[in-house]
Amino acid sequence: MTGVDWRFRSLVVAHAVSAYGTYLNLIALSLFSYEVTGTAWGVGVVMAVRLLSGVTAGLAAGAVSARVTRRTVMVVTDLAQTLAMVVLALWSSGTPLGVLLGAVVVLGAGNTFFNVALRSAVPVMVGQDGRAGANGVLVTARSVATVLGFASAAPVIGLGGFDVAFAVNAASFAVSGAAVLVLRPRTDDLPHDAPPGDSPDGDPPGDSPDNAPSDGFPHNAPSDGFPDDDPPARERREARIPPARGGRLRRRVAGLAGPLLGLIALRGLDALASASHNVALPLAAHAAEPSEPAVFMTRFWSAWAVGTLLAHQVLKRRSRDTSWGERAFAAGTCAMSFCFVAAFTGLPGPALMAAAVAAGFADGWTEIVYTSRLQAAPDRQRGRLFGLSATAEQSGFALGTVAAAAALEALPALAVVGAFHGAAVCGAVVLLLFTVRRHNARKGDDRSSTSGEKGEDTHGTSTGASRLPGS
Repeated sequence: MTGVDWRFRSLVVAHAVSAYGTYLNLIALSLFSYEVTGTAWGVGVVMAVRLLSGVTAGLAAGAVSARVTRRTVMVVTDLAQTLAMVVLALWSSGTPLGVLLGAVVVLGAGNTFFNVALRSAVPVMVGQDGRAGANGVLVTARSVATVLGFASAAPVIGLGGFDVAFAVNAASFAVSGAAVLVLRPRTDDLPHDAPPGDSPDGDPPGDSPDNAPSDGFPHNAPSDGFPDDDPPARERREARIPPARGGRLRRRVAGLAGPLLGLIALRGLDALASASHNVALPLAAHAAEPSEPAVFMTRFWSAWAVGTLLAHQVLKRRSRDTSWGERAFAAGTCAMSFCFVAAFTGLPGPALMAAAVAAGFADGWTEIVYTSRLQAAPDRQRGRLFGLSATAEQSGFALGTVAAAAALEALPALAVVGAFHGAAVCGAVVLLLFTVRRHNARKGDDRSSTSGEKGEDTHGTSTGASRLPGS
């Protein structure tokens, strides 16, 4: 089994650097937008344009990944975002609104394209068996980058101004793009019609999956490009069966669509709920510590980051024990919602930090489970799945931000956060009931087919098709 080696970890570190710049820039760009437009409405328009560009990019990401390699997408988007931030850094004084809007379009679309390409490429980089550990490393790195970016935004802007903040963000994107160019990760499986030895990334024949070194990103595979002991790979092999022989395949595809679409829908609902606590947390910080609200938020998000780190450590140790899927994701969503709601009930300091750690643990759990589950899909489907996921997440977060901000004008933070996260819990319960019913129905089908297909592999496209922890 190919593990998470130093090359992948190097790529993650570079991506964490770019994530740090992104989260620093979220605060810097919000303040800068107010300076350019002069109104809160203008700030909202700029942020809406950024989110809308990300939603649109999510819809197009699948088609783009089908035409160019994921590595190309990652390099081009990092370069485009670097140039956009350089323009803002050089033009920080007297920036026209059109230039600002052009930059946020590049940032919103570029972030979506990059993340879709990276998340869908993980199984190719580390192998299907290594994707849970790889996703844990990515989640941990991003969580640390989030805290550092938010915590350092005020001193960076205060000491150097917006031009320095934008320059730091530009440098962070440049580091990420340079790492992809230098490390040259293999990000795409061989196309079905490619001759032996060809690579979609332009690598020489020596880097093909049949003879790739064990310490590189490609994982060993037999001549058809997929390992025999990998259940998702068997599904991809069966996807090559001609339609005349594909009756069994059609049943599997029909069974796959419902759970995956349910997962993505719940992810969008989770993003909507998460927007509520992101909007309400500054209010809670001012109420709890009027003199130092920034310190309160830094402590809270630092505790949250510790929780995500713990989730990675726990799931890493269970990755060989059991399978996971929709049920583990739904349960984690419920736990995360309960913890975030508890954080707004006026808990004393230590209890509040414990709630933040627990929320971070559930957040890290759901991120790793969700990403790993989508990555179990065949390579040609992953780009579209993650593109659809990005659209659902950003649409949910945008709608949640607007709705929560409006609701907070009339209702206390606890009521708003409780209502939004209550909707996420309801969605999780529906998904749990659906998967339990589907699991029971599949068990009945397996019993009836065992006598006629003795010895045949009938694992199908069940939620436990991938060997992962937690269900």
